[in-house]
Amino acid sequence: MQLEVLDAVIKGVLVGLFMAISVGPTLFAVIKYSMDNSYKAGLAFVLGVSFSDFLYVTIANVAASWLIVLGKHGDMIAYIGSAILIIVGTAGTLRKMKPKRPAKEAATISGAHYVRIWASGFIINTINPGVIISWLAAVSATANKTGGYRLILFGTCLVLILSIDFLKVFLAEKIRVLLTPRRLIYVQRGSSLIIACLGALLLVKTLMSHGT
Repeated sequence: MQLEVLDAVIKGVLVGLFMAISVGPTLFAVIKYSMDNSYKAGLAFVLGVSFSDFLYVTIANVAASWLIVLGKHGDMIAYIGSAILIIVGTAGTLRKMKPKRPAKEAATISGAHYVRIWASGFIINTINPGVIISWLAAVSATANKTGGYRLILFGTCLVLILSIDFLKVFLAEKIRVLLTPRRLIYVQRGSSLIIACLGALLLVKTLMSHGT
């Protein structure tokens, strides 16, 4: 029994590390929100991402057929996702910014703004086809395991992903305070540009898949 628990924890850590370290739009979005606003905005974003992951894990374990249906509509999801990423990234890249030294204290923003940031984290993660495929693969690989085993594995995985995302937020906040005003603008625009490029790459990849 102890060996089974240890095996579940180890596999949960491996899956969690893979999901958390994989470079995708969420990583650069975390940097963007933390740089533009404060660590609180970054936390709101990653909590939205985490809630999306939690829903995927729950759906995949309780009703895997629903996730398979989403996988069959992967092209439509990819088109929607790429459009959102391109729009968000382009808007951030083209937005006029004046050199301004970042404040030592967190910026004050409204509760509604936090809700919008949380929703953007949820949406960006939910429409990412890679997330659907990864969770479906993880659930399929543990289909013959007990409910307790899967609970430990995916619980460990989700906690680790959220912990690493929190670390990304606070690292971004530390960097934000140390950067010069002009370099801060470069980082903000660079993060936005990367988000737009990831959206464009997703769109091109989806279009090319129809040509093969």
